[in-house]
Amino acid sequence: MDASSLPNTGRAAAYIALGSNIGDRQRQLLEAIAELEVSPEIAIEGISGIYETDPVGYTEQPAFLNMVLAVRTTLQPRSLLHRLFEIENLLGRVRDIRFGPRTIDLDLLLYDNVIMDSEELTLPHPRMMERSFVLVPLQDVLEDAHPLREQVKAASERALSDGKEGIALWKTINWRSASEPFES
Repeated sequence: MDASSLPNTGRAAAYIALGSNIGDRQRQLLEAIAELEVSPEIAIEGISGIYETDPVGYTEQPAFLNMVLAVRTTLQPRSLLHRLFEIENLLGRVRDIRFGPRTIDLDLLLYDNVIMDSEELTLPHPRMMERSFVLVPLQDVLEDAHPLREQVKAASERALSDGKEGIALWKTINWRSASEPFES
């Protein structure tokens, strides 16, 4: 199914990866969740654990906190991507070094069964299956019936068992209260 065939009124299942390695990393993640929760077109259905991960690509930077959200949305894929960019901008994201340090990073991983490849957006996310910092938290929230479930589960288990991927569970949070006011 491609994005043009989606009904405008449908609620699509989507998965969003979140990452932060500048400043108060947990606070950045929680603020991004809060911003998503106040978006009337987006309903959060599940939240993974928070994982501390080694940087990939540009390695001369602090460790990341990463997680994945399962959402339902009435937004089309590009509109959802633009909402993610708005939240990144709101939270001070600066894009100066590819794979470099960031206050917040929001990536659209999956959107229903949509397959698309455009200059602006590729679905599924093109490097998702190569990154344990995405696969491990995705496995926490991916629907049992999802076509990639077994593949994601196997890759996630390998990453956690061999210890070479630089990923460890950092914290679990109560996602129902994640956006309630919190102290700095």
